[in-house]
Amino acid sequence: MTRHAERRGRVAALIRDAGLDAAAFVPGPSFDYLTGLRFPLMERPTLLFVTGKAGMLAIMPELERLKWGSAFPDTDTFYWQDSDGFEDAFAAAAGALGAAAVGVEGGRMRMFEYDALRRHLKDGEVRNADADLQALRIAKDEDEIASLSRAIGISETALGETLDEVRAGDTEGSIATLLKSRMLAHGSEGFGFDPIVLAGAHAANPHGTPGDAPLRPGDALLIDFGARIDGYSADITRTFFCEHVSDRHAEIYEIVRAANALGRRIAGPGVTAHDLDTAVTGSLQSSSFAHMIVHKTGHGLGLDVHEAPQVMVGNHQTLEPGYVITVEPGLYGAGDVGIRIEDDVTITEDGSRSLTSFARELRLIG
Repeated sequence: MTRHAERRGRVAALIRDAGLDAAAFVPGPSFDYLTGLRFPLMERPTLLFVTGKAGMLAIMPELERLKWGSAFPDTDTFYWQDSDGFEDAFAAAAGALGAAAVGVEGGRMRMFEYDALRRHLKDGEVRNADADLQALRIAKDEDEIASLSRAIGISETALGETLDEVRAGDTEGSIATLLKSRMLAHGSEGFGFDPIVLAGAHAANPHGTPGDAPLRPGDALLIDFGARIDGYSADITRTFFCEHVSDRHAEIYEIVRAANALGRRIAGPGVTAHDLDTAVTGSLQSSSFAHMIVHKTGHGLGLDVHEAPQVMVGNHQTLEPGYVITVEPGLYGAGDVGIRIEDDVTITEDGSRSLTSFARELRLIG
């Protein structure tokens, strides 16, 4: 059995357990995971159906016939031409499925695909199955961990080289461009997301966009980024200071660093995402900077940069071996500073292991 066939067998079991007859996937991480093929998510509907018996059907634009057909020549596939539209392909797929209960990834499927399914599955139903399907990719195997480790290694090398060149006066945008060029030079196939590079008070916006703001002496420099290998992305954040740091900012930094260390230390099998977040966030709350907390402790990491499990209060899901999560406490003061330290951590049989190793001690640059 091939790797992807084994995965389709696992999703078939999830489908049956959820009381479904099939699941439909649009292009994205799960589609890639189940087929080994990457298609763009665009105006042409492209759907993969996996049944409770691990069979496959597909709806494909005609221009993808060679790519899809060469990989899956025996799969029932309903092709459609731009000039004809896709309604007949949906009708044929619905006829093949019969009166089926079909689950979809509600956080990814778009309304026009959902509406087309509902129109043609007249005797069936279409259901949001996100909660049922998240178990498919939540535990990573050795190959997936290896891909993440390679992406992290490239990211950390690129970050070190970038910091060697950064000087006061450099703009956020120029630093981000340099970082991306270094990642590509070391073999990254792309980026999990556009790097977040923020200087001074801009760092108080956790997901800000790099601009023309220059890095000035005394500024924090927050860098959140990740190279991508085999579709798997690193997600790393480090915060530095240009030339010197105030006592107050150094104190905030050490509080964040201690919370990060606590999270990495206590993460392990049997610990719930709720308990991990409660401990890490509680560490921040016990400081005099509790008012600067604006987000949860972390999230799952894999083919999606943000995926299950969410490391947050209220998620009582137990961490298991093979899960990869981020531990990324931060403190943010509008008009002042933002500090975040983020590591990628895999859960092991007897604890956890940080896949990231870039130094966390306070560092002055420039």
